[in-house]
Amino acid sequence: MEAARIAVDIGMSNIDLVWEGPMGLRMQKLENRFQGVQKQVQHALAAVGDALGIDPQIGVTGGLYRELPEVVDGYHLHKVDEMCALGWGGLAAANREAGLVVSAGTGTAMVAARGNEVFHVTGSAVGGGTLLGLSKLILGTADVDEIDQLALEGDASGVDIMLSEAVGGQVGRLPADANAVNLGKLIDGEDFSREDLAAGLVRLVAQVIAVIAINAADASGLEEIILIGHTMDLVSIQREIMLVGDFYQREFIMPENPGFATAMGVLIALRKLQE
Repeated sequence: MEAARIAVDIGMSNIDLVWEGPMGLRMQKLENRFQGVQKQVQHALAAVGDALGIDPQIGVTGGLYRELPEVVDGYHLHKVDEMCALGWGGLAAANREAGLVVSAGTGTAMVAARGNEVFHVTGSAVGGGTLLGLSKLILGTADVDEIDQLALEGDASGVDIMLSEAVGGQVGRLPADANAVNLGKLIDGEDFSREDLAAGLVRLVAQVIAVIAINAADASGLEEIILIGHTMDLVSIQREIMLVGDFYQREFIMPENPGFATAMGVLIALRKLQE
């Protein structure tokens, strides 16, 4: 019987697991509540349980994975370069041969991926963690589902200064109903709905990610932009990013299960070991 393959991606907020064995492919997201990278890996392996089997292949990336020992609880670990994992995983998830892979988790990383070749292009400290932190401060909640629902029910133009209000019309490719200043109306007002505030916060984070991604793709000579990471689980984030794509006439590819793409990249790395 072929040994199981287990891929662990340690994020600042979540630990993502992908494993394949006799029962097929499985995915699981765990909350990262553990101090120390070894305890994080032990928590992930405990979640796999009996599916570990005998002599499994275990690949780990993310977080402080470089600090891990070679063996944890008798299991040998393969440390996988995080940029390679997210690049390979992003291409596989989108079924593409090349593209700029944008991993939006707590923060945001962007890599140029062409087949097996992957290199880091840029990134941003703005990501899902930014949205949760600002939402906790402004909305009084860091619950992802609540923020997403509030944003979907809100209107960011209630808190943003729009181009029509700032300059009276469109600017370049941007139509008059695009925003000119994120959260600009908060300067002079106080009475804003939680829904509009949530929509404005989502738009702020999504626009930063999307605009940097377009510029990074152009700088790398890549047409395809592939979005992965658990920040992309939010429908409100997806909506705002697609709106930026409409403004700049660029397509963003949103694969299925975007939050597990980096862990899938680790699984791909494990498969490569046997080629």
